[in-house]
Amino acid sequence: MIRVLRSAALYIGAALCANLGAQSAVAQDLSAYLTGEMRGLVIHAEPVAASSLPFVRADETEGALADYAGQYVVLNFWATWCAPCREEMPSLQTLQTTLGGDGFSVVTLATGRNPPQAIRRFFEEIGVDALPQHRDINQQIAREMGVFGLPITVILNPEGQEIARLRGDAHWDSPEAIALIEALLAGS
Repeated sequence: MIRVLRSAALYIGAALCANLGAQSAVAQDLSAYLTGEMRGLVIHAEPVAASSLPFVRADETEGALADYAGQYVVLNFWATWCAPCREEMPSLQTLQTTLGGDGFSVVTLATGRNPPQAIRRFFEEIGVDALPQHRDINQQIAREMGVFGLPITVILNPEGQEIARLRGDAHWDSPEAIALIEALLAGS
């Protein structure tokens, strides 16, 4: 019995070490992509839990980040009053139309007081029609994930954990950003 327990403990320990090594390898591999527009991206040494709190979809139904499980997600926190967000949003749409699919999505989450009609008008004015219009009405998700200031963009792994964060705006359709996301999708 003791031998079985010892073997089980060794097996679990080896699996945990292998998993930690894989997580560290992702951070090391992506460091080569931290140039140009992506130089401000902070890659976490270990994945960080993302919020499980609900948000409101454009159709007024409830959703959650867990709805995107199994995909890499570029999650953008923004607001209708945020000038840098207005500049950044079209590049997020280009990223979605370029790489979006079963394994990757760009998800936008308007945080704070952003009425649905203001969000629709914002998207119409800048010509964005391929991104979700989710709302974090009371900033609960933003607070839980430590989002202070806008825009903030986080990258979630297929397990729904935050693996990287960029404070401020970026051109998400830049060659550096596309290469970084492609590296994630390729299993880099």
